[in-house]
Amino acid sequence: MTRKPPSGEVVDGIDFDRGAVVLCKPDAVERGLVDAVLERIERVGFSVRARTEMVAEPWQAHVVYRDMLSDPRCARAELPGRLDAAYAGRRITVALAQGGPGIHARLRRLIGHTDPTRAAPGTIRGDLGSDSLSAALAERRFVRNLVHTSDDADAARRDFGTWYGPGQFPTVPDFDRCSVILCKPDAVERGLVDAVLERIAATGATIAHRQEITAQTWQAHVHYWDLLVDRDWFPDRDIPACLDAEYAGRNIVVALAYGQPGIHARLRDLLGHFDPTRAAPGTIRGDLGSDSLAAALAEQRLVRNLVHTSDDTDAARRDFGTWYGAGRRGPVAPSLPAQSTPAES
Repeated sequence: MTRKPPSGEVVDGIDFDRGAVVLCKPDAVERGLVDAVLERIERVGFSVRARTEMVAEPWQAHVVYRDMLSDPRCARAELPGRLDAAYAGRRITVALAQGGPGIHARLRRLIGHTDPTRAAPGTIRGDLGSDSLSAALAERRFVRNLVHTSDDADAARRDFGTWYGPGQFPTVPDFDRCSVILCKPDAVERGLVDAVLERIAATGATIAHRQEITAQTWQAHVHYWDLLVDRDWFPDRDIPACLDAEYAGRNIVVALAYGQPGIHARLRDLLGHFDPTRAAPGTIRGDLGSDSLAAALAEQRLVRNLVHTSDDTDAARRDFGTWYGAGRRGPVAPSLPAQSTPAES
């Protein structure tokens, strides 16, 4: 029989003495405060990785709140129902925060008192909270206080198993069901990353392992190899120089979209035509794009069209290796630190 690992043990390269799970609750997601919460955590010196958006299952909330459900001092007949109403079937975001020993206590101080009206200024709940314990009691529901972080190393390991679970960090993703999303520099600079990912999630895809990184020159060259190889299709532009200007040293956001086979074609349809002025209404580029091929040609640059998703299974494998790194166990490593006719994708 395989030995069950003890609570607090290092799992998948994560030292839970130095790592905590951050749960951004449904109210944080619905109020658009996830970025603000995670930025506050990063601001105090912690790194935030493996951001994953999901729909909470009932059992997950039951496990997270097991102490409350099993406590004879507070167990009431309506408590499970309130918990299900607060979480089941609702969108949450989880992430891993990493730092030094003492991370759990420091994060608990940062998030503040359970009741936002009693949370001190400078804490997340004190500054961003809009609910109160008195209102929650009057309405017979859970207080909406934005965020939870692991209490200690044992709790961090349990939280990790609850929200990430087995297979969340595969050696190699199933690329028939997984597409890499690249939110380009224009999406980042226009503040549209959340809007783009929400549109993709609305198709039923699960968005996982969101990371903001600074693009390196070689990554843009590898990603757009087809443009470079067939650059004679674009005599009006210096493609290597255009790629370097558009990507090198600029911030992008990458994420994985998990779904059913056929996800690549469905997402490409959702993106729309590479020229936003020709993209149909209802597509991401058609609704959110602000550039045009004509403007790009006049300025001798690439079209700024917000987002790329993998063309097919082989492209997803290449995109994963390019943006997440080859030879890794998955998007979180222990250190945590193609088309035949060229087109602009």
